[in-house]
Amino acid sequence: MNAKVFSHVANFTGYMKVVARHFAELPKGLRILDLPAGNGLLADALRAMGHEVVCGDINRERSDYQYLDMAGPLPFGDGQFDAAICLEGLEHLVDPVRLIGELARVTRAGGRIVVSTPNVMSLYSRLHQLFTGVPYQFNPAAAPEIAPGAAADRGHIFPLSYYQLRYLFGQHGARVEKILGDRYKKKALMPLYLLLLPFAWVASRLLFVGGGDTRHGQRNRQLWEHAFRAPMLFSRSLILVLEKA
Repeated sequence: MNAKVFSHVANFTGYMKVVARHFAELPKGLRILDLPAGNGLLADALRAMGHEVVCGDINRERSDYQYLDMAGPLPFGDGQFDAAICLEGLEHLVDPVRLIGELARVTRAGGRIVVSTPNVMSLYSRLHQLFTGVPYQFNPAAAPEIAPGAAADRGHIFPLSYYQLRYLFGQHGARVEKILGDRYKKKALMPLYLLLLPFAWVASRLLFVGGGDTRHGQRNRQLWEHAFRAPMLFSRSLILVLEKA
């Protein structure tokens, strides 16, 4: 299969650097699944730290890659990895919920799951959606026509918010430990962001704290507070570190 059919970035990106820094703080010798492995540069960095990395992808970028289709079941046993990484992958799937379950399944209890996805909750993405009807980085005109079930890169087709990711991983026993982000997007618009923030703050408070289910007051307040962390408001990619129960 031709590797060039499948897209991935060529450089060591900001979100890769953030994830590498996270694993640099952990004990050496972790067994890590990197899916999709993309250009392999993150795996190189993790191996240099002393970790064992299993790279999976549908591209043939490197000879040591294991062919893994994110849309299907993963060929690993339960709890086989100390950590699982999925950077910029979930949004490419017709059914990302299935992969979320698989990532949780193959990660051991007490292990980490690290995911990144385009941040549809950033202030810039909210403005983009206000005027175009779609979140930033999810242009429907850019989605290729691909036969149902084909093992191919569909591009950005499934936007996922922090709230969805938190809930879906939570259904598989993984809780959010850290909310991180990469580079800030469209910093030139910062004056406009600061103008809009008070309105967003009030509207979100009414939604989660004022109009939410009073039986879950503490959880709802936490969701509201998380929505106003800097990575959530400004980062191009949202990066979540989750712990598997």
